[in-house]
Amino acid sequence: MPAISASPIADTDTPQPQKRESFLARKPWAAYLLRRGGYFVVSMFVLVTVAFLLMQLIPGDPARVSAGENASPEAVEARRVELGLDKPVFVQYLSFWKGLFTGDLGESISSRMPVIDVIMQRAPATLEIAWSAVAIALVIAICLGLTFGALTHGDRRPGVDIGFNSITAVIALIPEFLAGILLVYFFAVTLDLLPVAGRGDFASYILPVTALAFGPAAALTRIVRAETLTVLQQDYVRTARARRMSPVRLYGKHVLPNLLTSTLTISGMALGGMIAGTVIVESIFAWPGLGSVIVQSIQEKDYPLVQAIIIFYGAVVLLINLAIDMALILLDPRTALDKS
Repeated sequence: MPAISASPIADTDTPQPQKRESFLARKPWAAYLLRRGGYFVVSMFVLVTVAFLLMQLIPGDPARVSAGENASPEAVEARRVELGLDKPVFVQYLSFWKGLFTGDLGESISSRMPVIDVIMQRAPATLEIAWSAVAIALVIAICLGLTFGALTHGDRRPGVDIGFNSITAVIALIPEFLAGILLVYFFAVTLDLLPVAGRGDFASYILPVTALAFGPAAALTRIVRAETLTVLQQDYVRTARARRMSPVRLYGKHVLPNLLTSTLTISGMALGGMIAGTVIVESIFAWPGLGSVIVQSIQEKDYPLVQAIIIFYGAVVLLINLAIDMALILLDPRTALDKS
């Protein structure tokens, strides 16, 4: 009888080689930043495409506007060829993208200046009041929201609670143009404390920045207070209170960091709306920024300039949201894990 050979038995104690994780798997924050950067690129692509198509759909002939109402048909056609409007739409679209990458956004129909020069001249004035208003609104919202959240949590001080909700609700509903008119009437006309319009010294910034930050600051304060009340109900805060932790350490170490992550996430869209509000505020205060230019360019059917300003405003809003997401990663790296 032939001997039966024993089949080899696998050694279960031998360690199996482990699969090496990729860099993105080991660094979730890097994967999140890469994905978030991809979202930004896609959003910019959509923004540029919409801005281009919007000008294509608006009634009117840019060549006729540029050549003048009394221009001959030959002059209008020559201007159309000069602007590249005689080419197919897809070719115009590719040329538009090429202009964006090379910094050649065309020529303003009304002023005959390069569009990029108009943007470079006017954008700093708009960004000054926009970023100032965003920063002030965030500081006011965090300080007041945290304070009133601490004062009214646990159903304490119902009178303060009612007063806070009533006042902030009314202020949040006041539009920028009405806030600007009221500020001009009281502080510039009645009290003669601040300049009515124009961009000059520090005093000239106070009214436009306040008008821009007024309503959003109240709305964000309500959000911060609601988030503060939510954080104060968490178990780790109750544990810290039971250990007799000082209020400064409690709110600075436990409440504020968790409050900021949720507040910044919600505040992105509100802050983006503040940037769009510069159009109205600049018109009220005769501020030499892009807001007054876009109103004039729409009236004069200055299509290249309108396109460029739309893209500029949209890019600023997207950059604000991108910066907020970056701040969230720095404040709480767990955000990358939650969104991965």
